Amino acid sequence: MAILSNKGELNYESSSRPYLYRRRIVRALLDEIREGDFIIGADRGALFLIEHGVHPDLAVGDFDSVTSDDMSRIHAASKQVVECDPIDKNLTDTELAMELAIEKSPESILILGATGTRLDHTLANIHMLIRGLHHHIPCSILDENNWISLTGSSCTVHNKGFTYVSLLPLTTEVSGITLEGFEYPLNHATLRLGQSLGVSNKLTEDRGMVHIEGGLLLIIQSKDA
Repeated sequence: MAILSNKGELNYESSSRPYLYRRRIVRALLDEIREGDFIIGADRGALFLIEHGVHPDLAVGDFDSVTSDDMSRIHAASKQVVECDPIDKNLTDTELAMELAIEKSPESILILGATGTRLDHTLANIHMLIRGLHHHIPCSILDENNWISLTGSSCTVHNKGFTYVSLLPLTTEVSGITLEGFEYPLNHATLRLGQSLGVSNKLTEDRGMVHIEGGLLLIIQSKDA
């Protein structure tokens, strides 16, 4: 699996939450990293990983959010560093990291720190899940309250300790939706963009199945803060 760490909510020092609570969140996110994973740190996400004892296989970005001392630390602790011009570039740091991850042809991609106060960046990162789908690579976004994935056919939703499972269309229409193992089942249903019918469902077992016949469907496991 390839792990992408971006600066988003992983830049936890800017939070007003108590430090011990933040540290627990950080540990829960980093616990997803497994031996053999290829770790990519995007921009300040690389520094975040290093500060928490994880050495990136690749650090990438324009690094406009780190100091020169931080940059020296990133170079020293990363196996490879790819720098790009902060002005003359067409991709966000996360998208660049995503492209490099896809080139590795991993079994899956997990993105940490892809959500935050910048709604435009959050939405762009969610839309980026489509890139993985086009390459037949399952991609997910994880933060302390959400696990976000995307399907264009069928997928298994494993209970990861979140309270709710919401289904939201990423295309104008998603058709033929059938759910198994959910509190509120659907059978060949259709969801259209702007409808909230799929919000706040729940798993009744350790896992559930989602089948669709057309369109792209976001599957968001979530819990209240």
